Amino acid sequence: MQPSHQPQQNRLLAVLPEAERGRLYPFLERIPMKLGHVLYESGIALQHIYFPADCIVSLLYVMENGASAEIAVVGNEGMVGVSLFMGGETTPSRAVVQSAGHAYRLKGELLKAEFGRSGATQHLLLRYTQALLTQMAQTAVCNRHHTVEQQLCRWLLLSLDRLSDNNLTMTQELIANMLGVRREGVTEAAGRLQASGLISYSRGKITVLDRPRLERKVCECYAVVKKESDRLLPDTMAS
Repeated sequence: MQPSHQPQQNRLLAVLPEAERGRLYPFLERIPMKLGHVLYESGIALQHIYFPADCIVSLLYVMENGASAEIAVVGNEGMVGVSLFMGGETTPSRAVVQSAGHAYRLKGELLKAEFGRSGATQHLLLRYTQALLTQMAQTAVCNRHHTVEQQLCRWLLLSLDRLSDNNLTMTQELIANMLGVRREGVTEAAGRLQASGLISYSRGKITVLDRPRLERKVCECYAVVKKESDRLLPDTMAS
């Protein structure tokens, strides 16, 4: 396995103590995550947990008429499938790959067994779940009270935090579906950010040119989510 292809690419897997690594690492599968791939649908029993390495997964709620809105993004700071170890087994949301890359997949029964030991893994996963719930709650507030431009800034920064560079591959139509707004609103907001020199957008590729200015323009929601995630997810854990 290449040095860059290690479970430690994922922040949760990286901070597991040695004993937990010994029980879980041998069963991790590194799998490709293609753009647009659906990991699970609403109401379907989950079989696996996914730990993103260099990809991003969007958690979406889809309405009966097909309209959707993103409730959270998950990258190398976290995992996809919390309802499995929390006892729910299913979830009303959909998980879709937003940015292609790779992830480490683990059978749900193995993680549930480790969670049941009431040790370091349980403590870590509960803290991550709290951080995820914070992001979901803040997203709901942001979508209700802030402009499309502010929402786009938040979305861009949260995505960049989970990638190794300043480039994202995403069409305006997909962004509109994520944010739950009209495509015209995203077009106008992206146009203003590009005119201000904050981003460059062309043929589905977005490059952030001036992150400090983007951070000054974004609403408070981004900082709330980032601060809580940094507080709850330590760089190391006691063995």
